[in-house]
Amino acid sequence: MTRKAPDEDPGDARLRVGSPKEFAAGLPAVTSSLRHAGGQMGVRRSLLTLLRVNQKEGFDCPGCAWPEPEHPHRAEFCENGAKAVAEEATVRRVTADFFAEHTLEDLLPRSDHWLGQQGRLTCPMYRPAGSDRYRPISWGDAFDVVARELRALDHPDQAAFYTSGRASNEAAFLYQLFVRGFGTNNLPDCSNMCHESSGSALTETIGIGKGSVTLEDLHEADLILVVGQNPGTNHPRMLSALETAKRRGARVVAVNPLPEAGLLRFKNPQRPSGVLGGGTRLADQFLQIRLGGDQALFQAFNRLLLEAEDEAPGTCLDNAFIERHTHGFEEFAEHARKASWDDILAATGLPEEEIREAFRRVRDADKIVVCWAMGLTQHQHSVPTIRDVVNFLLLRGNIGRPGAGLCPVRGHSNVQGDRTMGIYEKPDDAFLDALGTEFAFTPPRRHGHDAVDSIRAMRDGDVRVFVALGGNFVAAAPDTDLTEQALRRCRLTVQISTKLNRSHVIAGEQALILPCLGRTEADLRPGGPQLVTVEDSMGMVHLSRGRLAPASEELLSEVAIICRMARATLGESGPQVPWEEFESDYDRIRDRIERVIPGFEDFNARVRQPGGFALPHPPRDERRFTTATGLANFTANALEYPEVPPGRLLLQTLRSHDQYNTTIYGLDDRYRGIQQGRRVLFLHPEDLRERGLAEGDMVDIVSEFGDCVERRAPAFRTVAYSTPRGCCAAYFPETNVLVPLDSTAAVSNTPTSKSVVVRLEPTSAGA
Repeated sequence: MTRKAPDEDPGDARLRVGSPKEFAAGLPAVTSSLRHAGGQMGVRRSLLTLLRVNQKEGFDCPGCAWPEPEHPHRAEFCENGAKAVAEEATVRRVTADFFAEHTLEDLLPRSDHWLGQQGRLTCPMYRPAGSDRYRPISWGDAFDVVARELRALDHPDQAAFYTSGRASNEAAFLYQLFVRGFGTNNLPDCSNMCHESSGSALTETIGIGKGSVTLEDLHEADLILVVGQNPGTNHPRMLSALETAKRRGARVVAVNPLPEAGLLRFKNPQRPSGVLGGGTRLADQFLQIRLGGDQALFQAFNRLLLEAEDEAPGTCLDNAFIERHTHGFEEFAEHARKASWDDILAATGLPEEEIREAFRRVRDADKIVVCWAMGLTQHQHSVPTIRDVVNFLLLRGNIGRPGAGLCPVRGHSNVQGDRTMGIYEKPDDAFLDALGTEFAFTPPRRHGHDAVDSIRAMRDGDVRVFVALGGNFVAAAPDTDLTEQALRRCRLTVQISTKLNRSHVIAGEQALILPCLGRTEADLRPGGPQLVTVEDSMGMVHLSRGRLAPASEELLSEVAIICRMARATLGESGPQVPWEEFESDYDRIRDRIERVIPGFEDFNARVRQPGGFALPHPPRDERRFTTATGLANFTANALEYPEVPPGRLLLQTLRSHDQYNTTIYGLDDRYRGIQQGRRVLFLHPEDLRERGLAEGDMVDIVSEFGDCVERRAPAFRTVAYSTPRGCCAAYFPETNVLVPLDSTAAVSNTPTSKSVVVRLEPTSAGA
């Protein structure tokens, strides 16, 4: 093990391909966790830090938004959680000397993995216009640069303020307050690129853009459908919840184009039997669906439910719930009965008998939970797909009762909380009214830019300043070449970050790096240590307490950076905000949150109770639906699915197991049999042969969109894999270059990263 950052960037020169695994976690997960933690932190620091993850007196894991159980295990973290903590609590440092040694030209060809492995940022850095490198800058001068460039804009809408999901509730609330005090609603966030389709569909159909289940509901379900999601890599602690449900008698159906190790068998590392024994088989049935065919599957279920009710009235549907709590059933039912089996089979790629077998499980279950992630949200027809998921649950009253409901599984650890705090480009009037009343100003009403529209605006010169609170915007965004060109057109780019990443290398005419504290670190103010809060994927709000000494004495908290940026920019103008008081005492921020945002009454007291508190959710709590009709809305949705021209493939981008979002922990994907490399393309053996290719051949992947722009991802090694014919998969961010900026989901404007039409070309010699 070494705590020294790598000097060389090996790329994919040592790439090896083995057999995929048939189980998740177990002893290999324990070994991997210890190796990563020890390599970044050392043994003693690793033990002291990991034992505080997701504990009531500890800090919230920066990895994902999965909720903590009521009685957390002493080791309440997963393998990828351990990697996330190790990356943040690393003893590696990126100092001013690093930037003196490396020009931007030097850093540009480095991989995302190499950049991230250099360690924690330690001091503010500034790249002046015309310079080829960053240089140190004082905090005061850095804020003066931000204020000068923002004030020089012709209009506040010429700035965009991005947020990743790791910002705390307190930081997010102040950030949107500063941005709206400046005069714009340009608040793009990572939700725009991931779960916006969920929020759009759920708000329309049930009146709130959040899932309707608690962790206990998952434990108590009779049937759990896990659709378009890989919990073994992306939300590993979910496997423990599925294991609990299985032990209580639940059945699990996995719906995914690729077989995922975590849904095959789970060896729970928190149990001796999980480490040494055979583990628990999770999925009772695996539906290997074609990319984009999920809407057709749920339309099949809905048709079959209606037919079963016709055959035996009163035995299948929850007619009392439908009559009392829903709107639009008759129109929906008329449409659903016309669903064509020919279209369903073409869209899903599944045999009819497999669909009917899954339906028998549906028919036999009383309480059903549907879980999903980006496999459902990143298609052009994602919003209609999720509407049909809602239809499916409404038919049997599976919203608003124990053991049943909607479970969109979020990624970033506070992405849902950020939206609750007002990080949204299309705020509603009630929120703006409350914010304006509390701080005595008139917030802007014009809707702002989401992530995709922000890129378009930067490309067109309509946004001149880009500020990012966390995240790695360049690597997360679609259409990589265009996104990079857009950012370089900005007069100023500002990155508030803990670690070095691609977005620091792709800089505007001027660029600032403002290093901040991480979740693991103590936030010490003259009045004492400060605590922050987060909201998990199921609407629970709880405290997070960092304990480690900061990586550098020069670091500021996100809250402090926002407060000082706001003071420098707004001066005496804008809202009446006690920025200095907020920076000194986060309880005062929470006092204001409770007066602006419903559900946070007595915030400071309730969040200090063990486990925090649940935010209100009218559909779950009262079967009350705050939609335009005042009821849960059935919808009639035309069936859509991707149609691929002959000789082409449909590509989905996905994460490796050594990855969380755009953070690359290592170069292995243990579950898929990939070691020491990332430029691989998974596709069916018959699709290889049909193209005259052999496994291991090198190809360029070229996307086709119809706008005459060539988008090419060069030099990928082909890997024969179990995937539906005509479908293929590769890792992001390497293949984000293939996702056209203008290929987005209807309504939500989310990039279609799970359905990209591509062709393969042989890689030229020497590439």
